[in-house]
Amino acid sequence: QVQMVESGGGLVQPGGSLRLSCAAPGNIFSVNAMAWYRQLPGKERGLVAAITRGGNSTYADFVKGRFTISRDDAKNTVYLQMDSLKPEDTAVYYCNIVPFRVTCWGQGTQVTVSS
Repeated sequence: QVQMVESGGGLVQPGGSLRLSCAAPGNIFSVNAMAWYRQLPGKERGLVAAITRGGNSTYADFVKGRFTISRDDAKNTVYLQMDSLKPEDTAVYYCNIVPFRVTCWGQGTQVTVSS
């Protein structure tokens, strides 16, 4: 079983920013597109943003213009810069490959947007 290690979550006020990080095993990171997913309370986990090995990124409509995904190949790490956060962004955020692999889910990192 291969797990990602997510970090960077926390409590932030509406309109604030957070930067999430995800460390992945090198043999996984180097050959796969990477993505951030999130799970809202009572909902299924869904795709937020993805980035290919070449650096091309795609975003869910609900985060376009607010979130930015990036990857550092030297560190086997993928990031999610989240700006202009909204209360509806409150969720547990996970990273995984694309398409996701069940054995790669980590513990996730909680993001709470509240005043």
